[in-house]
Amino acid sequence: MSKISPCLWFDGEAEEAAKFYVSLLPGSRIETVQKNPADGPAGKAGTLLVVEFPLAGQRFMALNGGMRYDYTPAVSFKIDCADQAEVDRLWDALSANGGEVERCGWLRDRYGVSWQIVPTALLKYLGGSDAAGAQRAMQAMLGMVKLDIEGLRRAYESKSAA
Repeated sequence: MSKISPCLWFDGEAEEAAKFYVSLLPGSRIETVQKNPADGPAGKAGTLLVVEFPLAGQRFMALNGGMRYDYTPAVSFKIDCADQAEVDRLWDALSANGGEVERCGWLRDRYGVSWQIVPTALLKYLGGSDAAGAQRAMQAMLGMVKLDIEGLRRAYESKSAA
């Protein structure tokens, strides 16, 4: 059966990025490191070409492609977080050292890769049976940078507009 896995393109930081990513999520590890077999556009013979790694069960490949390409938020990686502590830990780690925070739980890490750090409780509030509460939670989320579960809960449960 065919499988799909993302390939992240780097200009020399593939191994560094892969090690960083696998340090953040349980069940993640570097599996394969492949060197360039000969001098070429992606580097000199013997330099790192590809790193393959599962990240929380999803397979990824990081490639040192030999030039820089910019990522866009049109493709991002969403991490479902069980609680605020996990949201905070991943948000802080991924946005550190040159990362850029955006709104509604989105950020770009130091390599330019876009991530969505999303508490699983978000769906409970946005899809709850109280339509007015869901609307208040949506408005609260739109005003947040890092998502705050307690703020979403308060907005959902309040009886007036957030």
